[in-house]
Amino acid sequence: MNKGVTPGDQVRVNIRTLANSAAIRKEKRNGRDVIIVPSATLPDDVVMNDILYPAAEIAKSFRTLERTPAPLGHPSVNGKFLSARDPEGLNQGWIGAWNENVRQEKGRVLLDKVIDVERANQSDGGKRVLAAIEAGDPVHTSTGLLAIMDAANGDVPYKFTARDIEFDHDAILLDEDGAATPEQGVGMMVNSAGKEIGVINSTLTEDAERGVDWALDHLAQALERRERAGILERLKTALFEVLRGQEREQPSTNKLKDEDDMDKVQFDALSQKVDALSESTKPEAIAAAIGNAVTEALKPVTDQLTALQNDSKAKDEAELADLRAKIVKANLLDEATAGELTLNAARALAPKAEPGQAAPIANGGFKLPTSGGKPEFKLPKAEAK
Repeated sequence: MNKGVTPGDQVRVNIRTLANSAAIRKEKRNGRDVIIVPSATLPDDVVMNDILYPAAEIAKSFRTLERTPAPLGHPSVNGKFLSARDPEGLNQGWIGAWNENVRQEKGRVLLDKVIDVERANQSDGGKRVLAAIEAGDPVHTSTGLLAIMDAANGDVPYKFTARDIEFDHDAILLDEDGAATPEQGVGMMVNSAGKEIGVINSTLTEDAERGVDWALDHLAQALERRERAGILERLKTALFEVLRGQEREQPSTNKLKDEDDMDKVQFDALSQKVDALSESTKPEAIAAAIGNAVTEALKPVTDQLTALQNDSKAKDEAELADLRAKIVKANLLDEATAGELTLNAARALAPKAEPGQAAPIANGGFKLPTSGGKPEFKLPKAEAK
């Protein structure tokens, strides 16, 4: 608490909190990309730096935060804070961000920071804010407000009660102690009447603890990702090796089962085996088990593909033998020549083997019927087998 503050003084208070990084979202407004950063400030009846902020006083004033600037840091000139709405304050901290959707829920003031992406990219500070959000870094906010300090009455755990609260802005903080402890953050500000007033910086205890929780959570996630990276890479390699073999030859029939009919069983089986594998920590055991699990889980699929290929091949061979026999019987070709026909060539020649269409074999060879000295049709050249 600023030691120079006495009852009846107006003071500037900066209250630092931690934004909810997990709830940050992107939207399109009026054709422009914006980023929404949910944040919070004053809880009802909170005590900070020996000052009580009564719920009734907060309820009377919290709406003054609506459509206020959300500058990068608290603007100051010559070492003295000033309003973020002041022209010099706007020039210094404006990054295309403002506060909106201010409301009270569960005894706390909640609000959203809207950052215009194009406007933010036009300043170095705005680019730093966007980069921090993209990287998932913690984003702190700090509410700047003015209040009158009344002396506390009775045996209470605070010395002053804040009244006539007036919110000025809610800033975005990256790497500054915008609202640390009283020893670190006591300063001065010139109010709207031109009078120098004291500045008190406060941090909500619960938000400081949330900052530690955030750091520990991200550390745990990083360690977990590092541990899983080896397992996932080995699984991907094993899957590619199995599936690469299936891509070399596809069946010539469209009678495969629908994917929905056969995927669920294989997927469930593979999922169960991969889950079991994640419990093992030996690299050589993981690699061997993954290969076996993938092969076993996909075996029904490979068996079905093989069966379909064999069935299609048998049908093609039976059809070719039948067509060759018809062609020989119709005296279109001798048996040896017909035996060299491919399936496509036999199919093309087969219509001439129908009754009334056959041309006799003369002198052991095939002759084309003519009309006016020109062939009436041409046989397709036999394809290479």
